[in-house]
Amino acid sequence: MSGYEITDIGAMAAWREHFGGFVPERSRDGRRVVDHELTMQFIGMTANALLPGEDAGYWHTHSRVEELYVFLEGRGQMGLGDDVVDVGAGSVVRVGQGVWRVWRALPDSPGELRWLCIRAGGEALPHIPDDSSRDADRPMPWAAAG
Repeated sequence: MSGYEITDIGAMAAWREHFGGFVPERSRDGRRVVDHELTMQFIGMTANALLPGEDAGYWHTHSRVEELYVFLEGRGQMGLGDDVVDVGAGSVVRVGQGVWRVWRALPDSPGELRWLCIRAGGEALPHIPDDSSRDADRPMPWAAAG
């Protein structure tokens, strides 16, 4: 067995065709739980797509998990506690533990609101990764391919 795995979540235009969720009774169109497909230990990720005017349908919060929302296309809003913030392509929103959150695609969004939600828990990350090693002398794998 190798130390890596690969899956293909398809082009963003096809994300709405995904049907998934964390439990079957709450699964929906436009969600793919990628960490259920790969052997993930410390992080999780979903690929998401909402139609213009569609919302999540529920608020939620986490006591141990931190989430990072990376918006790629469309326009929407997030409810974060008592605040409402606009999101769109290029918006990155970190949501800490204990913060209530919900999201929607604006009715006049030019297309689907598409984003990745990256979840992580466990120990705090160091400011500079202190578990890495470098090998500047190792040749690049594409150098031999010409």
